[in-house]
Amino acid sequence: MVDCVIKNWQGEDAGTATLDLKVAKEENAAHIVHRALVRQINNGRQGNASSKTRAEVRGGGRKPWRQKGTGRARAGSIRSPLWRGGGVIFGPKPRDYSTKMNRKERRLALRTAFQGGADSMIVVQDFASELTQPKTKEMLAAIDRWGVKTDEKILMVFSERSDNVYRSLRNVPNVRMIDATNLNIYDILHAEHLVVTASALEKIQEVYGE
Repeated sequence: MVDCVIKNWQGEDAGTATLDLKVAKEENAAHIVHRALVRQINNGRQGNASSKTRAEVRGGGRKPWRQKGTGRARAGSIRSPLWRGGGVIFGPKPRDYSTKMNRKERRLALRTAFQGGADSMIVVQDFASELTQPKTKEMLAAIDRWGVKTDEKILMVFSERSDNVYRSLRNVPNVRMIDATNLNIYDILHAEHLVVTASALEKIQEVYGE
């Protein structure tokens, strides 16, 4: 269980919140989180790299010179892998890199990673109403008031998307925005700070709490 202080738009303390998720045992936590991370990275690979073998390269059907009597080495095709322009030996072919992992294990890893990042988590009141129009400068000033440096990697978690907030932060290179129901292990581990709205924290507790 983790107790968090909720901050308002001005950066002042405005209450407390509790995060209580079922996490992996300490001796297994690093292993299961690592497996989930490797799975996500592998599943994101397209696996469409492809090279041609000597049978697939165009040309080379005729023997370039006779077998004996020329003084040169034997050659049966100009598309041999030993020749320039020839095929590739053991080159890549399209394949599926996806890795399987049980759903319960995936959710356990996600809960473990999220609660493990509680030390760098800032919980804020829902602030969408504070922005009447997209304003990057105001949004960055608010993040600074919450005690987070804008040059660090920030993951902002919302219960629902606000167009003004999204348009205010979409061009900030170190800030990534995500819905509470779309959490993933890579974004959580990649971020140096988690900025979570109070309603998003409640939704995370509701969806992932067991």
